[in-house]
Amino acid sequence: MGFRSRLGGAARAAGSGVRRAGGAVRRATHAHGADRSGLGKLIEAAGINSAGDALVAVALAGTLFFGLDVNEARGQVALYLLVTMAPFALVAPLIGPVLDRMRHARRYAIAGTMLARGLLCWGMAGAVTHGDQVTLLPAAFGVLVLSKAFGVLRSAVTPRVLPDQITLVTANARASFAGLIAASVAAAVGAGIAVLAGPAWLLRAAVLVFVLGAVAALRLPGHVDVPEPFADPVAGGPVLESDGGSPGLESARDVEDAGRVPGAGAVPGEGRRWRTLPRVGPVVAEAMQANAALRAFTGFLILYLAFLLRERRFEPVSHTVALGLLAAFAGAGGLAGTGLGAWMKARAPHLIIFSTLGFATAVAAVGAAFFGLWAALAVAFVGGFGQSLGKLSMDAVVQQEIGEEVRSSTFAVSETLHQLVWVAGGLAGLGMSIVADGRVAMAGVATALGLSLAALLARRGRRARRAGRRSRAALHKRPPEPHHEPV
Repeated sequence: MGFRSRLGGAARAAGSGVRRAGGAVRRATHAHGADRSGLGKLIEAAGINSAGDALVAVALAGTLFFGLDVNEARGQVALYLLVTMAPFALVAPLIGPVLDRMRHARRYAIAGTMLARGLLCWGMAGAVTHGDQVTLLPAAFGVLVLSKAFGVLRSAVTPRVLPDQITLVTANARASFAGLIAASVAAAVGAGIAVLAGPAWLLRAAVLVFVLGAVAALRLPGHVDVPEPFADPVAGGPVLESDGGSPGLESARDVEDAGRVPGAGAVPGEGRRWRTLPRVGPVVAEAMQANAALRAFTGFLILYLAFLLRERRFEPVSHTVALGLLAAFAGAGGLAGTGLGAWMKARAPHLIIFSTLGFATAVAAVGAAFFGLWAALAVAFVGGFGQSLGKLSMDAVVQQEIGEEVRSSTFAVSETLHQLVWVAGGLAGLGMSIVADGRVAMAGVATALGLSLAALLARRGRRARRAGRRSRAALHKRPPEPHHEPV
């Protein structure tokens, strides 16, 4: 009886602690007007999504997608990198344009990605029980594709629920931070469930999480959806329909969106190719390229340093401890980048990306000069930091510059581009781990990052000079002479 009493008391204390922690998290996610705008609900949906993905990842440990350990042969790791590219072959050309056409029903699209993953998890649970690889692998592939579709939708929706008190970088950081916390907790709980009940029951638990996520998506405010345009019977132009059914703009945010050029440079009248690969303006292109350099840097570091720390002994720690420290420092860097993005009030996200790229270049150069275990860990920390903060800032640039018409397609293209360069960086790291020591590899990385930064700054300078010349020419241009019709 005493044991049961103590057990019950511990359970009540744990429940009370969870409720207090949940209340603190809810207050943080709903602060600064996020509760009224709907951002808080979107962040909650993002956290549930990350928790479900974490449960699936733990349940699928040992399969082709998630089971390859970094200490296995380089050929197997290279195969894993190529396999991770498979979902992105669909995200850019197919998923993005479909989501653009569903912008009037985004809540249902988000809920649909959740429910579809729940159904796939239910099927995977049966496949795991019966050892059915033919069903398991395609279902796991579908879960990956739908997870990326949710990320694209979440990024596209964020500007419509952004309160005036915070910036896009901060909003993106809050969502990422909530996802990190939810995924960490879910992974720990999922590991326990997998040990006690097996992966099949863990996948069934993921079904419940995704159903809860679908309910959270449907609770998003109505202004998440963009009203469908219809033809004005007088002018023949498209008019947005407000909530009340009368022609007009739904809100002040619609006024801002209506003033944007689709795709910040896309020309809808010249064909439909822009739906698959939208042309973006120079600000967005520069942000994507700078973030791509940071992603390639991170992909290179993860695999190069992992194999280096496995093959070379750094006293006084063992190979296993060194690899653990590498993972810890890289994860801490990502968490620090997300935390800084949530805290800072900067309203020029493209400047944040350039500054982050310059900081990563400098740290890589210092790491080349003083290479050792601690230099490798410092570079890994900066790699995680740069990837996290760069992604948040790049998303904010796209959200600011790209109109509603092709915003989902643009995010789909950026996700595909950044995964491509991450894989390219990882493959380069695998190759360099065979032929180059730490000093040479870090020097090469610093040189590549420095050249990328110099090229981007030079392009930005040329664009600024051209804009200045056009402005001066417009100021000095004489007004046209008045034209008088003959009497």
